Amino acid sequence: MRVAFMGSPDFAVPCLRALAGAHEVKLVVSQPDKPAGRGIQLTAPAVKLAAEELGLPVIQPKSAKTGELRDALAGSGAELAVVVAYGKILPRAVLEAVPRGCINVHASILPKYRGAAPVQWAVINGEAETGVAIMQLDEGMDTGPVLLERRVAIDPEETSGELLARLAPIGAAALLEAIEEISAGTARPRSQDPAAASHAPMLTKADGTIDFSAPAAAVAARIRGVDPWPGAQASHRGQIIKLFRARAEDDPTGNISLPGHVLAIDPAGMRVATGQGVVVIRDIQAAGRKRMTVAQFAAGRGIAIGDQLGNPEMPRNPPRGVIP
Repeated sequence: MRVAFMGSPDFAVPCLRALAGAHEVKLVVSQPDKPAGRGIQLTAPAVKLAAEELGLPVIQPKSAKTGELRDALAGSGAELAVVVAYGKILPRAVLEAVPRGCINVHASILPKYRGAAPVQWAVINGEAETGVAIMQLDEGMDTGPVLLERRVAIDPEETSGELLARLAPIGAAALLEAIEEISAGTARPRSQDPAAASHAPMLTKADGTIDFSAPAAAVAARIRGVDPWPGAQASHRGQIIKLFRARAEDDPTGNISLPGHVLAIDPAGMRVATGQGVVVIRDIQAAGRKRMTVAQFAAGRGIAIGDQLGNPEMPRNPPRGVIP
């Protein structure tokens, strides 16, 4: 089938490569290059780099609403458009620019976690499973009919970055299967139940703020869910530190400590009191230093038993909790 592809980040690249190996990709659309890194140098999206490597034509319109994208799709000769984490809301004119419309690869089991950060919020909220849904796009926010889905269990210590990387090839395989069904006329779209919907908004830096008064399971899940971005942050000795690799434990000693109190440090990490139970944190990063194990950090007198971890002050954007 002749297809157009719209996407931007690393998560979308396996889908593009799978399409290029099985179908005729007439056009690739990605977001404009953006400043990144300490040097604030313009950096191309991962999809653009992959498309250039594959020898595919690429455009990077600044807006989806000016007509440029609609006209490019309509003139591409594509029968179907595939959208994977493109990062822009598509108006009706774009959705209807190719004969078979647009389908989307979304990293959740719809209608749960509609929105920009479904994997991150699934981890933060302690979900046991997630997956990938292939849906027909309409003008709503991930509200279109679902063509097929694939479910996976979330590992208890998996970060959102690791889960995204694991879901990407699963999404690519599901995408090819969905296109086969569309081509054969055997696709059976099912409507979503709006009453079961939940929203997964884009993360902000404030979402990395750790509240140690929450139960240990919620603290650990948030640390994993905001990894790699924006990263879990806590205050320590007047400085901001980042926390990685967390898991929850019961506290068999019944020790009553102030949330955020460092109870123990050993090769497994540091045990920190929470509102209920203990969170074990393996890795840590101080400002201006590289990430290291807590044991390494403690050996350099960077942290010690009895220290207190607090919440960085972010009054303008307080951290958000479990989404409805």
